[in-house]
Amino acid sequence: MNIVIIGNGITGITCARNIRKMDSNATITVISAETEHFFSRTALMYIYMGHMKFEHTKPYEDWFWDKNRISLIKAYVKTINAKDKLLVFENGKTLNYDKLIIATGSIPNKFGWPGEDLNGVQGLYSIQDLEEMERNTTNSSSAVIVGGGLIGIEMAEMLHSRNIHVTIFVRENFYWNNVLPKEEGQLIGRHLADHGIVLRLNTELKEIISDDQNCVKGVISKTGEQLNCQFVGLTTGVKPNIGFIEGDEIETDQGILINEYFETSMPDVYAAGDCAQFRKPKEGEPAIEQLWYTGKMHAETLAKTICGNKSEYKRGIWFNSAKFFDLEYQTYGKVPSEINQDQKTFYWEHPNGKHAFRANYSTQDNRILGFNFIGIRFRQVVAEEWISEGKTISFVMQNLKKGSFDPEFSKAFFNDILLNYLKSLSGDHHEC
Repeated sequence: MNIVIIGNGITGITCARNIRKMDSNATITVISAETEHFFSRTALMYIYMGHMKFEHTKPYEDWFWDKNRISLIKAYVKTINAKDKLLVFENGKTLNYDKLIIATGSIPNKFGWPGEDLNGVQGLYSIQDLEEMERNTTNSSSAVIVGGGLIGIEMAEMLHSRNIHVTIFVRENFYWNNVLPKEEGQLIGRHLADHGIVLRLNTELKEIISDDQNCVKGVISKTGEQLNCQFVGLTTGVKPNIGFIEGDEIETDQGILINEYFETSMPDVYAAGDCAQFRKPKEGEPAIEQLWYTGKMHAETLAKTICGNKSEYKRGIWFNSAKFFDLEYQTYGKVPSEINQDQKTFYWEHPNGKHAFRANYSTQDNRILGFNFIGIRFRQVVAEEWISEGKTISFVMQNLKKGSFDPEFSKAFFNDILLNYLKSLSGDHHEC
């Protein structure tokens, strides 16, 4: 069986490795125009900050691919002829396949702002973006980042490490308000301010203005205010990287349309990771999953199907984690930015504003639904076990210490959290 994978990110490479584990005879070829070898995309920021070199971000030695008989091709796929099972490269060469896996990831969003194509304006996703950012910020003293997501915070920390003044435009009234409840969003906003980041809330970009050399020299907000800067980071999310898919052979919407087995509209063509869109997503789950761990889960499930064990994708309990400079964040289960009538929530925040905890639970039976932890580490296996088993909020609050894995000698907060929860039950403490 001749298996070809387009994309050497976490999804493509995990798929290749798992197929090889299950099938010692398959021919496996991985194609990428970005880099020759797989690297950890989440570590890009540390290269810029001087904490790592590119070779340190490669989880496997270069000899690993030959040893495991996984062929690597550095090239750009121009078109896919799914009827003839043929790939056409930009250089004119072609490659046949028996089964094709498309795992091409994402690209940064652009929304047609005047000046968005000027020198010094960019997103951050690929190694090429990192190299461009190195060039664009060499002589910068001030930067504006448009968008309040996780990539924007990473870019802010990168620029801050080089003493570049950073202003972030956020169109909402607190940071990441489509994901975080208000209290957590405001806490993180204050934390960013403590690190010298200027967070401009309720502010939208109107235009990026140019100097006489086609380089950015500033931005204008929708209120008409002008800020001078030498660099603009566009971090208003990403979209599936599917621009090379033409015609109606492989059906697309925002992403490549797939079923629960990652099958596309064409036989023997599969899609997974950021570029894929479920035709019928499960209730409460997004059609496009753009997280590192879901991309890995896609690949592990799809590899079973490719090797003859047809397997339906089941994501399980939602999980995500991030860092806002030195502030760690974990979320498990269902913690929407605004709760509905079926949920209650308990929120605790330390007076120093660097630690917070939230538990959402069912209005009907007090069954735990989800958690947010900020500045507090908690074991994923414990959180998922309690949610899946339907433990009550009372049980959870009495047993929080079981999930703790904060470093030795660090302060624990679970007694404070429990006391505040008990006060909330007696009416002495406001329950959100």
